[in-house]
Amino acid sequence: MTSLRIGLTGGIGSGKSTVSRAWVGLGAALVDTDAISRSLTAPGGAAVAAVARAFGPQVLGADGQLDRAALRQRVFSDPAERRRLEAILHPMIGEEVDRQASAALRARAALLLFDVPLLTESSRWRDRVDRIVVVDCPEPVQVERVMARSGWTAAAVQAVIAQQATRIARRSIADAVVFNGAQTSLQALERDVHELHAAWTGADRR
Repeated sequence: MTSLRIGLTGGIGSGKSTVSRAWVGLGAALVDTDAISRSLTAPGGAAVAAVARAFGPQVLGADGQLDRAALRQRVFSDPAERRRLEAILHPMIGEEVDRQASAALRARAALLLFDVPLLTESSRWRDRVDRIVVVDCPEPVQVERVMARSGWTAAAVQAVIAQQATRIARRSIADAVVFNGAQTSLQALERDVHELHAAWTGADRR
């Protein structure tokens, strides 16, 4: 059995996680690179010591764990610092992605969903998947969502958006675009995913 490999991407606050859950609800095996990154930098995570060595004690809190806010501010205000962090994290993320994907294939998953925020920026990722789904969202809606859920300032959210691929760039590589604006309902998102799933897997064919 050949597994269909789908790459899912979208900007911060686009609603990518909601779309991802809809795919998982249809039986997709999920490999979430954001979740992997968070686990690597969580308390006791495999990347904590390397990040602290590279960026110094100022990115550590009083408890010795990573100060995520301080690290985020540093890397999103300086592209060179962001590349330095990526040089630490990306190989470790890649190893875990391969491990999880191999486990899903051994379990005979028919569909693998790779949730990758930086898929547009990486030709390596585009070569690894059969289809690309982009979750598209207007920038003002992105800002509002992230501010509401995370308590960030608008400037902080916009700094992250500025470091990510543009909406035009993401849509240019898409095999399918799922629009998730301010008025888009959960039912509409799920309907879009169901339609793509049926078209790409033949699930509704008799």
